[in-house]
Amino acid sequence: MDLTDLMFTLYPYVKSLHIMAVISWMAGLFYLPRLFVYHVEEAEKVQDVTPIFLTMEHKLLRVIMGPASVVTWAAGLFMVFTPGLVDWSYIWPWTKGASVLAMTWFHHWLMFRHKDFKAGKNTLTGRQYRLMNEVPTLLMVVIVVSVIFKF
Repeated sequence: MDLTDLMFTLYPYVKSLHIMAVISWMAGLFYLPRLFVYHVEEAEKVQDVTPIFLTMEHKLLRVIMGPASVVTWAAGLFMVFTPGLVDWSYIWPWTKGASVLAMTWFHHWLMFRHKDFKAGKNTLTGRQYRLMNEVPTLLMVVIVVSVIFKF
């Protein structure tokens, strides 16, 4: 069995793993900005809630989102490099790729906002975090439409 045959044999397993990792990553990308909203708004009312929010945010980032993003990327790259699966003459692989890069940027942006909270230097409001909460939704729409319709 050569490498291409092995990749085709593993493809359904890798694709399944990819989908599960994407679901986990997306759950974190949807939930963390919402945690930031609550963090900002509750910290204005109650003094000692910050440690609780910092713990929840940290665990979401490091235990769920971090590993899920790595598995998503690894499985995705495996599929991209499986010969014959992606036709690069279409637009969809490029729109999906650009959206995944944007999703990764957003993940890192959230990590920097968490560091701001830890340092007591958050400058964004709950409303601003609510608006940023829409970013992963828009990117998800582009990714799903790209992959399903393969334009």
